[in-house]
Parts: sequence; structure tokens; C-alpha cells
Amino acid sequence: MTHSRRILLVITGLTPQVVTETLFALWQDDPESLPTEIHVLSTAEGVERARLMLFSDEPGWFHRLLKDYRLPPIRFGADSLHTLTDGGGHSLTDIRSGADNTAAADGITEWVRRLTEDDDTQLHVSLAGGRKTLGFFAGYALSLYGRPQDRLSHVLVDAPFESHPGFFYPTPYSHVIYASPPDQKPLDTRNAAVTLADIPFVRLRHGLPEALLKGRSSFSATVRAAQTALGPARLDIDLSARTVTAGGIAVPFPPAELAFYAWLARRAQQSLEPIPCPSPSLPDYPNRAYAEDYRREYRAIIGELGDDDRVVDGLRYGMDKNYFERRKSRVNRMLRDALGAGAAAYQIKGFGRRPRTAYGLSLSAHQIGFCD
Repeated sequence: MTHSRRILLVITGLTPQVVTETLFALWQDDPESLPTEIHVLSTAEGVERARLMLFSDEPGWFHRLLKDYRLPPIRFGADSLHTLTDGGGHSLTDIRSGADNTAAADGITEWVRRLTEDDDTQLHVSLAGGRKTLGFFAGYALSLYGRPQDRLSHVLVDAPFESHPGFFYPTPYSHVIYASPPDQKPLDTRNAAVTLADIPFVRLRHGLPEALLKGRSSFSATVRAAQTALGPARLDIDLSARTVTAGGIAVPFPPAELAFYAWLARRAQQSLEPIPCPSPSLPDYPNRAYAEDYRREYRAIIGELGDDDRVVDGLRYGMDKNYFERRKSRVNRMLRDALGAGAAAYQIKGFGRRPRTAYGLSLSAHQIGFCD
């Protein structure tokens, strides 16, 4: 399927020629795969080099390429060159510290997230330029956010044209440049060979929470979310802090939902059987035992408020079906919103068939911890 909006994202470092080399390789392989727009990410110096070499009147290699091969219009200008910034929002001139590395990773991740937000677009990420760590972050970010239509590639240029500062693409006419010292022999760019190597990558997007797909996130937070979906499950509940930590991700819970979840988690930790939803067909309805167990967790969270507390008072005669199902649904929704596909291991599940369905957590006792 050909998407009407096709985006090429290039990490250039100090080599803006990877933009024109990638464009040429795409045109050579399949003109229909040419991007409709291009974005470049680099340091401050990399962006300045790209501006001077690709857009200036001389040499203006981007416009030369379009003219030489009669390529269709592509949205790409000075506003498409984006400088990576540090934690304070200042332009990165180089990647020299751990903080710079983290900031670059976060910036690349955010751009990939934004460019994959619209399902009707196709994103092509090129790893040819920039520091190796920046290429790694770009590829990893696409693995985290990439969709079936997205693509990852690396452009290959044969020697002696590879990394030559004067080579930007094979020209359709004779154009002489000179090899680097000590050889310095004349080279005709018309004879260069440029190919595009596709890089397969694992798509982990399905494991990310909706909040990370739609809102800004750091590289490390996105990796943690994916790890939650793929790694071994671990649940920790802190009643005093009112938080549930699932797979290393803290999920804030309102007291009423936290008490309900803690009640069922406590049963799983004690290796007790799942329990059925209260039913009018059962003799103890509303269920007084359920209500008492629930109130015990609730009071551990908020303290002793007496019978005039609205939540406690609502369970005066026991827990009914509506109360059970409402709390269960809210807990599962909060986990799903925070953890995405990773929520499946932590949600309240139904066991058995109706009308004998019972509910509980599928976690084993050693996977659950409490801080009361």
C-alpha cells in the first residue's frame, strides 16, 4: 500500500550527504517509494552543515538532485532541519556526556513517536549518518513505535566514494572529485554505486500504553513500558503511598479502586481461590464477607473514618453485584490505560465458565508484594 504522506527521517551527524544518497537509492529502487517530506535530526553543527550543503545556492545538492533526475516536489527546507537539545532546551553541539546522550535519545524518541502518530502516514528512518549511538536510538525508537508500514534502512556507498565530503549522489553526467590524501586520484561521481539495505526490526508498539502513544515520553520510560509487556510480571502494592507498581511502572489508584485490587491481590498472594461475583441467586446476598474483607483494605489506606464514610457506609449490608463489577471494570481500565498490552498480566481475570465464573489475579504468590 502506498501512503499519500511518506516521511523520511534522517539522522545526519556531520554528513548531510546521507539525505541525497538515500533519496537517490529510493528513486533507483522504486520511484513510488520516494518521500513526500523529509526531516533531519542532528546536532547544531550537523544542522548548519545540512543547511549550507543541501539548500544554499552553491552547492545546493538537494535541489541539484531533484533537477538532475526530475524528481517530484518534496517538502524539505530549513524548517525541516531539527537540532537536538539538552535537558534545558539548549542546542546540543556534540554528544559528550551521559546527560547529552539521554537528551538525544529522548529527542529522537519523541520525533519518532510524533511521526508515527497518524495511522495514514508511512515513516522511513535512515540510520546512515550520525554517531553510532544516535543511529541505535533511532532504530530502537522505531522498534518501539513502528507500525507495519514503517521502514528502517541504511544506505551503502561503494569505496572510494563512501564518506567522501564531496560526494552526494551518482550524477547522471560526468562530475570529477578527488580522493582523499595520499592517493588524491580523480573520481567520476557518475561511476559511483549506491544501494539501500533494508533493516528488519521487531515492532513492539502493541505493548505500549495509550498514554505513551499519544503523549510525550522519554526513551527510558518507553523502554520500561515495552519491558513491562514482555518481561516477567511483578506486582507491588503500597497502601500508604496509594500506588500499584506493575512491572516497574507506578500506577496511582484512588482509594476505593486500590482497596478492591489489594483485596484480590492479597487473596492471590495467599494462594486462595478466585471468587465469584456476588449474585442475587446466592444465599448471602449482598455478600457480607466480601464487604468486610474490602473494608479492611480500605481502612488500611485511609484510616478509620467510621460508618459515615460514603464508601464504607455503602457496604453496610454487604457487597452487591453492581459494586463488584463496577470496581473490577475501573481497576482493569486504569491498568490498561497505564500499561497498554502489558496490563494483561495484572488485570482481574475471570476463571471458568458462566454461571460459575470466578474472579482473581493470575499472578502467583511470589510475584506479589505488599507495603502496608
